[in-house]
Amino acid sequence: MFGMMILDQYWWFAIPGLLLGFYAQQRLSSNYSRFSQVGLGSRISGAEAAREILDNAGLYGVPVNEVEGHLTDHYDPMKRALFLSSENYSGRSVAAVGVAAHEAGHALQHQAAYAPLKIRMALVPITSFASTAATWIFMAGFFMNLSKLAVAGVAVFLIVTLFQLVTLPVEYDASRRAKNELLRLGLVRTEEAGGVGRVLNAAALTYVAAMVSSFLTLLHFVMIARGDDRE
Repeated sequence: MFGMMILDQYWWFAIPGLLLGFYAQQRLSSNYSRFSQVGLGSRISGAEAAREILDNAGLYGVPVNEVEGHLTDHYDPMKRALFLSSENYSGRSVAAVGVAAHEAGHALQHQAAYAPLKIRMALVPITSFASTAATWIFMAGFFMNLSKLAVAGVAVFLIVTLFQLVTLPVEYDASRRAKNELLRLGLVRTEEAGGVGRVLNAAALTYVAAMVSSFLTLLHFVMIARGDDRE
């Protein structure tokens, strides 16, 4: 019965999130590939750009490390360190410098005690558990006819949705800081800033897609739980 409800009655909840997610990934891939081929007048690498932004903010102790993988770039607030994929660490393109500056923007947020970043950091441990546990809790509650357990599953997935929601201002603000610093420090020219913006906006859209998908999944679970209560 559970499978029938998911596949037949509420399957359409998944479609908008899946379509938006596909579009966001395609747009990111397209823009990143395009601007990875566009060099900068300054000839600066992603690692050098990140280092200059950090040093200018007095963050001399925040290292910029190289990691393997494609678009595995991230800032680790626990280690207070930047990690850039090889293509962006050494790359001297508009895309490489834009991504590197974005990650440096997260370090600037940390330094400024940016509230949404602090909230996201606090949510990370419970979100890691919630993202795995939510579906299993909900399914157990439904099959065992334990409505309270099913509701608990909805509540747990609400944490995942909240995490995705808080992530949006964190990512958009990091991109804003990145573009401002790149221009202020003269690392990119005005005409190059447009390409940086297109890459970072495409990356940000993937987080919008994740939030929409998470919200629709939550709504999906709520509808199933309500249907269970009516029976």
